[in-house]
Amino acid sequence: MAEQFSNTQPIYLQLVQRICRQIVRREVQPGEKLPSVRDLAVKFGVNPNTMQRVNMELERMGIVESRRGQGIYVTDDSSRLAYMREQLKEEHITRFAGEMKELGYTEEEIVAGVKAFLQEKE
Repeated sequence: MAEQFSNTQPIYLQLVQRICRQIVRREVQPGEKLPSVRDLAVKFGVNPNTMQRVNMELERMGIVESRRGQGIYVTDDSSRLAYMREQLKEEHITRFAGEMKELGYTEEEIVAGVKAFLQEKE
């Protein structure tokens, strides 16, 4: 079944983000081989060229490495993966805090709201 994509961002960037989130959640482990371009294209319902572009972007970011004749592997570089994890956290916090401030909430209200939410989930 094809994935749902937003019209606000290129599909290849949405796929890069999805794969990065899978790595951060440890659904895909460091050093693990990724499925082939064709298999991923079928899984996500996109053109193989789109998946190739995704792999090139992930490699440029240092998240995966291409091993000639063997495929694409998630990097074992724990510092690189930790950096990516921190970047994702910063992006989400920045977006969330910005939206809350646009709605008129103070920093104290935002922090109190997050604390209350987390306490409810425990």
